[in-house]
Amino acid sequence: MRDGLRGLTTRGRSFLAAAVAAAISALLLGERDLLRVAVLLAVLPLLAAAYVGRSRYKLACVRSLDPHRAPVGASSRVVLRLQNMSRLPTGTLLIEDRLPYALGSRPRVVLERLGAFQASSVAYTVRADVRGRYAVGPLGVRMTDPFGLCELSRAFPSTDRLTVIPQVTPLPSIRLPGEYAGSGDSRARSVAVHGEDDAATREYRMGDDLRRVHWKSTARTGELMVRREEQPWESRATVVLDTRAYGHRGEGPTASFEWAVSAAASITVHLRQAGYKLRLVTGSGADVDAAEAAGDGVLLDHLAEVRLEQRGELTTLVERVRQRADGGLIIALLGSLSTAEAQLLAALRGNGATCVAFLLDSAGWLNLPERARAEAQQAHAAAALALLQSGWRVIGVEHGSQLAALWPQAARGSQGFAVRAALAETVAGGVK
Repeated sequence: MRDGLRGLTTRGRSFLAAAVAAAISALLLGERDLLRVAVLLAVLPLLAAAYVGRSRYKLACVRSLDPHRAPVGASSRVVLRLQNMSRLPTGTLLIEDRLPYALGSRPRVVLERLGAFQASSVAYTVRADVRGRYAVGPLGVRMTDPFGLCELSRAFPSTDRLTVIPQVTPLPSIRLPGEYAGSGDSRARSVAVHGEDDAATREYRMGDDLRRVHWKSTARTGELMVRREEQPWESRATVVLDTRAYGHRGEGPTASFEWAVSAAASITVHLRQAGYKLRLVTGSGADVDAAEAAGDGVLLDHLAEVRLEQRGELTTLVERVRQRADGGLIIALLGSLSTAEAQLLAALRGNGATCVAFLLDSAGWLNLPERARAEAQQAHAAAALALLQSGWRVIGVEHGSQLAALWPQAARGSQGFAVRAALAETVAGGVK
């Protein structure tokens, strides 16, 4: 009842004020009929307060998101189901779901009334143009009586998470380069192929087929040994995302970093669908092994939250990749590099790895004067040449480039002496 009295609206308080005024007038003038009016004016807001206050704790709410994970620019449908858990009908309900600014304005829905144990569902859509993880809720409900004399607010504590992942672009199927040929298109081997005299063996276990006994190993060890079951070859790939803040330019969804994040998401999904054992490494500290992740969701969730590092260093990124380097294919999404930084990446060429770099000319995401633009192009060409000389395969990325159009270049072999000569001439021309 106290909560209901605190929730009296201006109309309800006016009724009480009018009741007091009518009661005083009735006593002064000796009018009983006016006293009856005063009682009626006082009873109405009190009954409304008691009614709304009692039904305040008799509501249940369930929220569902479809889907929970949506790409940038896509919509997600939010369904709210409210149920009246009381035997008394509710008054008018004003529903307002709290949303972060990136998901748009807060939706407001009016429900006229809910009968005893009656449920009703309302739905709305949200859309985000910026990736990230957003909290949807809590839900606020304002309850009022049919006369608008009393109004109470209630907030349900539960919230749901909407993950806005980078845009994933379908990529054409190509024959990717690899240092070794495996069971698929240029796939790196994870196990060696043994000959008859160098078979992979283990101790005999109860139930093993005697036809798998390897007699030479048995004679050598003195214990019964059997051949191991054939192990499948695995395709290994590491996707590296450069998160140095000074390596990228632009702001918002059109920044060069957002292009790199979207490209990393597209490449990881494409390689997983091609059967690769995938690893994702970012400069912000993420190191995700897709073999331990359930589907693409974990990888995309990490990319949804990755941010630029103001103090990021390329040396740290290289060391993080080398800690678990096991050959295979390395695909790096790189921002602007100096020649010295490009030379640091040569360390990733060890252990038979084939390295492919998507080198962003991030200065192209800015409107620079002609002279500054020429200097940026020369620095970009010098970094590309340093990568080529260290054995990397380099794919230049300019503002407006489409990953699907650039992706076939990853299948090509050496960039050729003509390209290297052209880059060298460009760099030399800039030095003169």
